[in-house]
Amino acid sequence: MDLPAGVEITAPLGDRYDEILSPKALELIALLHRELGTRREELLARRGERIEQISAGGTLDFLEETKAIRDDDSWRVADPAPGLVDRRVEITGPTDRKMTINALNSGAKVWLADQEDANTPLWENVVEGPLNLLDAVKGQLSFDDPKTGKHYEVTTEEQPTIVVRPRGWHLPEKHIRVDGEPTAGGLVDFALYLTACGRLQIEAGKGPYFYLPKMESHREARLWNDAFVLGQELLGIPRGTIRATVLIETYPAAFEMEEILYELREHSAGLNAGRWDYMFSVIKSFRSRGKDFLLPDRNSVTMTVPFMRAYTELLVRTCHKRGAHAIGGMAAFIPSKDPKVNEVAFAKLTDDKTREAGDGFDGSWVAHPGMVQACRDAFDKVLGEKPNQRDRLREDVSVTAADLLDVASTPGKITEAGLRSNISVGIQYLESWLRGAGAAGINNLMEDAATAEISRSQVWQWLHNDIELHDGQRVTRELVERLIEEEMAKIGEHADTSGGHWAEARDTFTEISLADDYVDFLTLPAYERMP
Repeated sequence: MDLPAGVEITAPLGDRYDEILSPKALELIALLHRELGTRREELLARRGERIEQISAGGTLDFLEETKAIRDDDSWRVADPAPGLVDRRVEITGPTDRKMTINALNSGAKVWLADQEDANTPLWENVVEGPLNLLDAVKGQLSFDDPKTGKHYEVTTEEQPTIVVRPRGWHLPEKHIRVDGEPTAGGLVDFALYLTACGRLQIEAGKGPYFYLPKMESHREARLWNDAFVLGQELLGIPRGTIRATVLIETYPAAFEMEEILYELREHSAGLNAGRWDYMFSVIKSFRSRGKDFLLPDRNSVTMTVPFMRAYTELLVRTCHKRGAHAIGGMAAFIPSKDPKVNEVAFAKLTDDKTREAGDGFDGSWVAHPGMVQACRDAFDKVLGEKPNQRDRLREDVSVTAADLLDVASTPGKITEAGLRSNISVGIQYLESWLRGAGAAGINNLMEDAATAEISRSQVWQWLHNDIELHDGQRVTRELVERLIEEEMAKIGEHADTSGGHWAEARDTFTEISLADDYVDFLTLPAYERMP
């Protein structure tokens, strides 16, 4: 390959990789790294400083230095772009060939093509994901499953708008180096897709669009906005063509929603309530502050508990005040062969989506094609023929910092069953992640990195805050180690745990759950174990 000066690829090149790792794409990666890399590192360091302040007794609050932005009622984000006006049902999923076809055939309005939490940064996924998207945009995508012999192809004329989710700021890309340094995974994902598919999407009238994950501040949003400007300038794309929806899925970001929209306003397509990562971030941010910030068993924390309710109400109010879309959270249910399981799952999904539509959300997420229609039905009942509810300003909503911080009033118990579930889900997901599958069906739920983060974070928090379970047992290192072995034995009853990546998954989960120091993201040490 003809590599730009200072660019090095340290991984093997497969068939057609040159279509994605083009000279222009690598030139853009180098430009983004050199222009933005230092700022990215500084912003990541600021995250750590904020955690230290909270650990020392500090808290989170709306920023005084940006009050003028919040108080200024005159500004709005850009009008919705083509393909992003009606977003009443969005499906999420990884970008492997089969899942790409299933998503495009799903009937959803939008597909979040995931290079992040439902994906893993295995080198093949990094390159072949954008390659699959390129074939999809060209109308040349098909797949023959070698295991089943089944043929897959796109059969619907009205396909969802593709919105790509790159990796978060924290994840590196070790296989592409610039000037001897690893690059930012998110910037690599952005550059590869934009270069390969950007102009084709503009010609198709639907893109290029992105979902931006894991941000913790408006300064991090400003960094993405600068990346968009650089990318558009290098490729000769009109400024403002790129649109991005930001996932509000970290605790600090909930206090900077308006500022995040402001920084991205010419490129903004709204905000999303990333509920699972948000729960993870609540635990992570106040992990050492004792009982006032302890969450009960993960499955008992619903969207109607006070601190989660405040978060979603504020998100809708903020978005509609600024003319942006507000997109609801993930329904992770997977249809089962058991009719009774399905009956319960569909009832929960309908209740969840009915609540979101009633609260003013413009659309919401599902993880499986079988759930698309139920989500659509719930939003159809509220929206009717209207494409969205951006005109519903929710001026009745008034959320304070204390409302967002009211974790202590969350009902529920911390139980041995919850501890066991965290251990089992965490290990099973890590095994899937390490072998390259970032979306794993476990117990009729589509688990991704967010739910695995909650699982291991709760184990760490309960252990390091000397928590007593509902039955009186104290969470100790010895208890956690024993339950890990017992849950591994249960997993072994239906899976061959002697092979695959089971030993690495168990060891990784054990290390990060029992470590004295909290690991920011489980995917960081797991990535080191990945070739």
